[in-house]
Formats: sequence, structure tokens, C-alpha cells
Amino acid sequence: MPIYDDRKDLAFWDLPKPKKNSKEWHTIARASKQVPFGYKVNENNERLLEPIPHELDALEIAKRHLKQYPVREVAVWLEKQTGRYISHTGLAKRIAVEKRRKKALTIKRKLAQRLEATLKEIQNLEEQNIGAYSES
Repeated sequence: MPIYDDRKDLAFWDLPKPKKNSKEWHTIARASKQVPFGYKVNENNERLLEPIPHELDALEIAKRHLKQYPVREVAVWLEKQTGRYISHTGLAKRIAVEKRRKKALTIKRKLAQRLEATLKEIQNLEEQNIGAYSES
């Protein structure tokens, strides 16, 4: 059902409420001056960022909403759910970075598996002395 925004004359679709499924979030190291959505600066050490679970849970749901809704609408929905502003470009960048990191991790895991298999083959060849000669 379309709901009309006070700021615009255009209608937008109201996204579903988030489900209550909580994950365990961890403290991360601060990499830049800007604090990412879903985190706050640690009171004791400003080099660490503490997770804000309800924001990170809502962000996970927002990722699923992006499959059906435009980024602008999801960013507005996310702001209404959490009370913390995130622009549509900020949300798009955050999702793009996470996808890039996940893809790189997958590639590195596959390369590690191939390297393991190659090392096993080398050990087998060395044990069997295949391709080697012995001096008598």
C-alpha cells in the first residue's frame, strides 16, 4: 500500500517491519575517521568500534529488501527503523564493499584448497621418487 511522504508529493511503498533474529556482532578496529553505520566509538579506546546490534540486524534485513526495492526507499526505511541517518549512496557503497570482500574471500579460499591439493600431489611424487633419479 503506498504511503505519501510529507516531504514529497510522490508515493512510496512501506517496507515490512524487521523480524527479531539477532546475531552475535563483534568489536572491530577503526579504519577511518568516519564511523560506519551500525557501530559506535568505544568509550575507552577510540581506535575500536562497538557494534550496535539493532542497527546491524536492520542492515541485514535491508540487504534482503534491496532485491525487491530501490536503494533510496531502503535507505529511508533503514533510517526509520534505526533512527540513524544513512544516505542511499552510503548504503549502496556499504553493500558494494561487503560484496567485494565476500567475493575476494571466496576466491582466496578456493585458491587455498587448490594449493593444498597441489602440495599433497608434490608430497606423493617425492615419496614415490617419480621423475627423480638416484645416484649409485
